[in-house]
Amino acid sequence: MSSSIQIPEDAPFSAEQRVWLSQFLSNLLTGATAAASAPSGPAVPVTILWGSQTGNAEGLAKKLVKTLKKGNFEPEVFDMAAYDRGRLPQEQNLLVITSTYGDGEPPDNATDLYNWILSEAAPRLEGVKFSVLALGDTNYPDFCKCGIDFDVRLEQLGASRFLTRIDSDVDYDVPFKQWSDGIVSVLAPAGSPSSNGAAAAVDQQDTGYSKKNPFPSAILNNFNLNGPGDKHTHHVALSLEGSGLEYEVGDALGVFPENPPSVVDEILAALPFSTKVSVPLPDGGEAALRDALIGSYDIGNLNKSLIQKWQARSGSPFLRSLVAADDKKAWDDFCWGRDLIDLVVDHPADFTDAEDFVGVLKKLQPRLYSIASSPKAHPGEVHLCIGIVRYNTYGRKRGGICSTFLADRADGLKPGVFVHTNKAFRLPENGDTPVIMVGPGTGIAPFRAFLEERKLTGAKGPNWLFFGNPYRGSDFLYEEEFTAFQKEGSLQRLDLAWSRDQKEKVYVQNLMLQQGAELWKWFQDGAAFYVCGDASRMAKDVDAALHTIAEQHGGLSKEDAAAYISQLKKDKRYLRDVY
Repeated sequence: MSSSIQIPEDAPFSAEQRVWLSQFLSNLLTGATAAASAPSGPAVPVTILWGSQTGNAEGLAKKLVKTLKKGNFEPEVFDMAAYDRGRLPQEQNLLVITSTYGDGEPPDNATDLYNWILSEAAPRLEGVKFSVLALGDTNYPDFCKCGIDFDVRLEQLGASRFLTRIDSDVDYDVPFKQWSDGIVSVLAPAGSPSSNGAAAAVDQQDTGYSKKNPFPSAILNNFNLNGPGDKHTHHVALSLEGSGLEYEVGDALGVFPENPPSVVDEILAALPFSTKVSVPLPDGGEAALRDALIGSYDIGNLNKSLIQKWQARSGSPFLRSLVAADDKKAWDDFCWGRDLIDLVVDHPADFTDAEDFVGVLKKLQPRLYSIASSPKAHPGEVHLCIGIVRYNTYGRKRGGICSTFLADRADGLKPGVFVHTNKAFRLPENGDTPVIMVGPGTGIAPFRAFLEERKLTGAKGPNWLFFGNPYRGSDFLYEEEFTAFQKEGSLQRLDLAWSRDQKEKVYVQNLMLQQGAELWKWFQDGAAFYVCGDASRMAKDVDAALHTIAEQHGGLSKEDAAAYISQLKKDKRYLRDVY
């Protein structure tokens, strides 16, 4: 474009927002000029590819299709795992929506396409126009890495970016609308309906209880599943009576927590603001500063964006050097084990008022927990299995915001909850299909639900569960229930890994390798394989064990084993709920 609208430097936007707004307004005016001077043309083809681990990117892709169908477009939407990569060089307008999870990794369904695009085998893409919406979480160091990698690589291959990539934090509604509006304004054929009508589908609010309107749920049961010791894992049962909320096994429940009042009071004691002064809330409205910090703002996580904003208001030489160096390891080392209180106490900053202070903070986000119950077994209820996180760092006792909220501070309260649908973690439609489940620690949650569901639906396929924890004596979660499943024939095999009960540590992946021949036989019988739990270590080790089993007991080469595992994912026979 020969010229663009320049947003003033003193406008209330970040540098990235000014760049995006400048391009968006320029594209919008250019599109309006073309629309006024040219007749309408044929429908514009658009291909949308989504990479999604928990369903957010998939949901936005389908919402975008509805938006585009209101204009003069011909949209196609593809799961990245099902996309025919051979057609990529022929695409005219390519849209990529993808999340990032774990240590900057692509979602499972995006892995093959991601690796191929980044490899030397990827073709030249001159003539392809593209734009990327990247979903992520600024609390993680590799924020939006998968989307960024797609964006950079597509350009390297010769494709032309028609709309600047948008990197969205956890609250993606506004960034998604900005991106979708920009797409319509740039690609809309001359004379086609304006983007205002097309974007209406994006603006529609969910009806009933949802993430935007959580249901106040009564806590029916809340107790520790562990035996004596420091490890606490709570079984939490919540009521859904009167909510209209429904869920399926494999889904997650979002829970809105509250911050510890004692920590909020310590923060406020170090700041020159009245606790009762009103401040704006992230979703609109106002509240007293103390109430806002307890219920609406994140005080439990440090991230690069917050530290950059804090440093601009602080005289701390250390923060100045940290921001100037912009070293990933240094960021990670500083943020780990610290909270907002550490900035307030150790690196004081000057704020013009309380509104300026909360303006640097993120919204307090709900936590997602894999549902541990079948609605058929527990009508009107939803059960969770939650590891209570507590630790000491830098001379302070700390804990997971939501886990300690439920364990220590939720008595008499009704936490706001909503159902997060996860279509990527469903039981096989055919009940005769064998099912293998690997869920150490709190990763056991969805498999308690799976077994309840399989029992009550009369599924005839055999079930095999791998579970692990440090000690059998204190850490066998839901022992009586799983033992009962075994005795009644609902659970054909139960392999248990107690990592600290003997000198040599034993984990679920070790048991998988020991049972490799039998596991391979189950796969040949059409088994579906599920993993839930830690993404950074356990899930990777389980995946490596699966490759080894395919090589040792399937007689496959490394390349063929990788292709076999990849096909299991495409066939929805290898599904993961990892975090």
